[in-house]
Order: sequence, then structure tokens, then C-alpha cells
Amino acid sequence: MRDCVVVGAGHAGVEAAMAMAHAGKDTVLVTIKLEHIAKMPCNPSIGGPAKGVVVREIDALGGVMPKIADKTALQFKMLNTTKGPGVWNMRVQSDKLEYSKTMAELCMHTDHLEVIEDIVDEIICEDRKFKAVRLRNNGIIEAKACIMTTGTYMDSTVMISADTRSEGPDGDKTTKDLSESLRKLGLRLFRLKTGTPQRVLTSSIDFSKTKLEPGASEFLHFSSETKEDEVRPVSEQIPCYLTYTTPETLEIIRENLNKSSMYSGVVKGVGPRYCPSIEDKVVRFADKERHQLFLEPESLSLNTTYIQGFSTSMPRDVQEKMVHSLIGLENAKIVKYAYAIEYDAIDPLQVKPSLELKQIENLFIGGQILGTSGYEEAAGLGLMAGINARRKLDGLEPLILKRDESYIGVMIDDLVTKGTNEPYRLLTSRAEYRLLLRHDNADQRLIEYGHDNHLISDERYKRYLDKMSKINELKAFLQENKIDKDSGVNEYLNSLGFENEEGSHNSYDLLKRPGVELSKLLDLMGVEYDKEIARQVEIEVKYEGYILKARKEADRMAKMDNIRLPEDIDYLHVDNLALEARAKLDKIRPASLGQASRISGINPSDIQVLAIYLKQRKGQ
Repeated sequence: MRDCVVVGAGHAGVEAAMAMAHAGKDTVLVTIKLEHIAKMPCNPSIGGPAKGVVVREIDALGGVMPKIADKTALQFKMLNTTKGPGVWNMRVQSDKLEYSKTMAELCMHTDHLEVIEDIVDEIICEDRKFKAVRLRNNGIIEAKACIMTTGTYMDSTVMISADTRSEGPDGDKTTKDLSESLRKLGLRLFRLKTGTPQRVLTSSIDFSKTKLEPGASEFLHFSSETKEDEVRPVSEQIPCYLTYTTPETLEIIRENLNKSSMYSGVVKGVGPRYCPSIEDKVVRFADKERHQLFLEPESLSLNTTYIQGFSTSMPRDVQEKMVHSLIGLENAKIVKYAYAIEYDAIDPLQVKPSLELKQIENLFIGGQILGTSGYEEAAGLGLMAGINARRKLDGLEPLILKRDESYIGVMIDDLVTKGTNEPYRLLTSRAEYRLLLRHDNADQRLIEYGHDNHLISDERYKRYLDKMSKINELKAFLQENKIDKDSGVNEYLNSLGFENEEGSHNSYDLLKRPGVELSKLLDLMGVEYDKEIARQVEIEVKYEGYILKARKEADRMAKMDNIRLPEDIDYLHVDNLALEARAKLDKIRPASLGQASRISGINPSDIQVLAIYLKQRKGQ
């Protein structure tokens, strides 16, 4: 009897298996192909808007994606730096082959983790409790818990126009038996669709016609454990390029819409609204004259470039015309054609906030099978499934991240409370407390959870405490020390448009002024400082008022999240609840009053009724 079996070794499966193994649990990871562990079948990058913060959160919780992303990155970039820190996000252009290879090596050499190459065809349960998995070639594996992270491989169909094939990404095997097994267990499945663009020979692109998109000019990293000498030097980073569609491109697409899998009726599932195919963009944004496309390198070992933003399911001959109509790709040679892929996913309303299925004990779900899209979302879900499966085996309460604690918490709450009918993608706009969920403070929000769950070492946790001590020391220094006018501070303030002031200046208050930089103030005061510490202090001081306001609002909502709803409530017979509220509460069965308040169709009056019901129930 094993402790846990993880089904699928994509980004979610790896994080789930590592979380279990690093906590000392005897874990089996089942993958269709060993060489496809943590594979990047779509865009060769990690991070981006909201997603970059998720990777930082994974690092703070003790996950592995951030470390490997740093070590195998071709280019680092910080996005949205002209805006407030609430939307700053890092993104790396990854070497997709090195990333997968490095992650596979890590899995193969991790204590308490065994990797098996096979396909899971059946989930075996008894009395609504997980018991075992049946493998296609290696029999039955019994385990105390199971984490399903099958991604896009359940009953998947690849489509290029009317050419449809029952297979996974890049021609991999798929499994219909597993889908049928889940349906027999009473689970609701639904079809989703995603897609990927063409890969073209890099040497066949005329980059002189495109716009250079260089990486950052300073050392950036996802993981706090990454050292500067462990990443690609700034001077050796590989550039990306920006190009655009042309009027000819749009005309080709419009003339051939009926040949697209999406518009010819071949596709049955719903595609991602925030990452649509190029034909979907042309239809939805008919007045837009052009669409931007990024040309991204896939690997130093490959002479291939990924056309970001050009996903399609058009026929191959139409794709040739489309690619050759692009600026700089007039003579480009397509190495791999774009395609759409449709697959089975599990309705997330069947899952608890712990990611354990409501119907089946000890069966956890993570990644794209739960209705999400993106490597980062999958990794975050896989990590939380691994943490909570381990906690369940040890008889502990689940770790439920709140909406003001992490983007991962926002995502899980959205999925299990509202559900989804399209591939869910994290966006900064989904987080109402995004000023609290910043790139720079992920460790402050989550590292204690990682340490408590045996995923952050004592040594690393001590380094974090030392960092926090330095942050507090610098804040105290600024509050207690003034800058004399003879230091040159008036000249500096004049350069920013401020008038001269008599006497000395409180440095803490000065930092709150628009345009004032902490590094400049410390230079004027003759104080040496650590750049990362100073940057975090600057954010916290400059946005102090906004942060406090957001914190108060989050604390108010937290009170409702702390009011638990018993699992045995018969919502259909709670007096004075609206009929719609009864039906939705009975279906979703929220864990708290706060979660109930976020269900679509639940009104404040319904929440009041529930609050009164709970008081009456306690008084019985």
C-alpha cells in the first residue's frame, strides 16, 4: 500500500508528487512518457500577468517550478513596470527542452518518489473512498490517496480543420477509459478546447522587419534561492521579436472561416476567452486592423520559433498562406502546424476548497483537468492538492488559502464557488486585493505555510526572517532619521518639481512623495543598502495608505470566511431562503458563509437568512 499515486506528470503532477515526497510520503507518479515530464506543449514561457505572481507564490510555498524556470530561462523580463506594483509580473522565456529534462531528472532522483511510465485506465473506489488505480500495463496500485492531474489527455481529440485524431498534444496517447471510469463514479465531465500556433524555422524568418524585444537589464529571478551565477547572464539572454498581422492575413482568415475546426462545427468544447485563436480574434474584434504577434525561441537545441498569438485550427494549406502573409515571415518554413485540442475536464463545483472531491474521499484533483489553462495555474493547483492530500493522510485540517493571501487562493475559490464553462485563466482583475498580492511580498504571505508543511527548510526560513528584520530596521531608520537640507536634498526635490523647504526633512515622509526614490535618499544620507530590501521598503511606504485600506476590507471579509457552514445542512429546507439560493447552495455546498456570499445568484438577504439559521442551530 503506497501513500499516494499521482496520475499525470505535467506541471500539476510534478508539484503534487514533489509536495508529497518532500514531506516523506511514499509516492508514485504515473506518466505516459518519461521524456514528457513537465512538458511545454504550448507556449515556451513561464509567468506573465498574474501568472508571474503565482510562480512567486509557488516558490514561497516550497514548490519546484520557480527554481527550474530560473535555471532554464533564455530571457527574463518584468512586465507593467510603468504601472503600480499591484500589477508587476515577471515572465521568463524558457528553453522548453531543458526545462522538461531538468524537471525529469529531479523527479527521478527525489527520495520517496517512484516514476512509472504507463497509462491509468481506471480509478477504483469502495464506499465512496479511493482505493487504487488500474494501469494499462502494470496492474493495480493501491494507495491511501490519489491526485489526478491528467491535463488535456482525457479523451482528447486533436483537430486541424476537418482532420481529427484521437490523441493528446504532439501526437501523444490519450485515454477514453479513464473518462468513462470517472463517469461511472458519478462525476460530471465537460468538454473544453484549447489550441497552439505554428512553429517555424528560426533561420527562415527575416527579423530585420520585426521589432526587437530584449530582456531585462538587471538580475531577476522567480525563486529566492536562485543566485545570480545560476541564471543566464543579462548579456547572453536570447531576444524575442514583435510582428503584426497584415490586411492580407485578415482577408485569408475571413475567406476560410468555414474551414476552421472552431467555425465548421468540429469543435464541441468551449475555448479560452482570454487566449483565443486568431480566427476568433478576427471575428470578435472585426474593427481591429491588425493583431500583434510575438516571435519566441523554443530552445537552444532547436532551430524553431513559436508564433505567440497565432493559434488556429485552419487547414495546413491555409496556414501556409496565413504565415507567409505576416511581416518578416514571408518565406518562413513551417516545422509544425497549429492545431486545436479538445478534452474532458471535471466540473470544479464537485471539488472542495481543499481540492478533494466531495463525492469521493481521498481523491484530489489539480491542474487543467479542473478547468484551468496555463502551466502556472496547473502548478499552483497541483502543489495545493499535494499539500492537502498529505495533510489529510496525517489527520490535519486542510490548508485553504484566502483571497487576500494569494492568487492561488483566488483561483481555487473562483473554481469551487463559481465553476467555469471555459478554460479558466488567472488575471490581475480577478483579485480584489491585488495590492496585497504583489510580486515582491509572496514570501511574507506564504512562506510560513511552506515551512509548516515541510517544504521550506529551516535554513531558508531563517534567511527569510533575517530579511524581514532588515526590512523593519530600514523602515525604523527612515522614521527616526531626517535629511538635512545641506545634503543636497532640496536640489533633488527641485528636480522633481517640489519647492525648497526650510529645515530638515523626515525621510519616511519624503519617500511618500511622487517620484521620490529611496535609493536616492539613502545615497544623500550616505547609507549603504541592499537593493532588494530597499525596493520592498519603498513599495510598502509609498503605498502604505492604500495597503492599509485594502487590509481592513480583507479583514472584514475574513470574518465571514471564518464562519463555517456544516456539511450536513439541508439547504432545500432552510426557511426563508430564495428558491435559487436553495438550489445553488445545495449544489455547491460552500464551506463558509464567505464562500456562500460569492456564489452567483446568492443575495445579501440569503446570507442573512443563513447567519440566523446558524445561530438558531447552535442554540438547539
